[in-house]
Amino acid sequence: MIEEKTISSDRVYTGKTISLKVETVEVPNRGYQKREIVEHNGAVGIVAITPENKVVLVRQYRKAVEKELWEIPAGKIEIGENPKECAIRELKEETGYSAENMKLIHKFYTSAGFSNQKIYIFLAENLIQGERNLDEDEFLEVHEIDKDEVYNMIARNEIEDAKTSIGILLIKELI
Repeated sequence: MIEEKTISSDRVYTGKTISLKVETVEVPNRGYQKREIVEHNGAVGIVAITPENKVVLVRQYRKAVEKELWEIPAGKIEIGENPKECAIRELKEETGYSAENMKLIHKFYTSAGFSNQKIYIFLAENLIQGERNLDEDEFLEVHEIDKDEVYNMIARNEIEDAKTSIGILLIKELI
């Protein structure tokens, strides 16, 4: 097994969503290297299927890419919260929906070369409509789109968000 031994670690930034640390590591047969690591508490994405067999997507502006994106409902895991609790909370906050069935279908690292962020993808079925409760800094539209059209949106590159593409493609054979 190849492993990098951490020699030192310096946290250079701590923010609301991420932290950044710089580690000095010993690399086998190569001496020492620096690693810049973005730390994130993790997130969830929810592929929510309505009783009419439509996929619930949100459309929101993302400053990091300077445009609106189509996404599955998603959110950051709070400290002390488990992924399923987060998925239940985020689905309700962003869409107003609750799900009778919430099942973990996949988890993945978003970019393991520089971040420890892991996203957990859930399938939410048997939805019950309720009231949305967006966070004060969230501005998004909720759309219900036919599943075949959502697959076409991926094929046409209209869906560019990785967690959304992964989640939707995972459920292609399930619904």
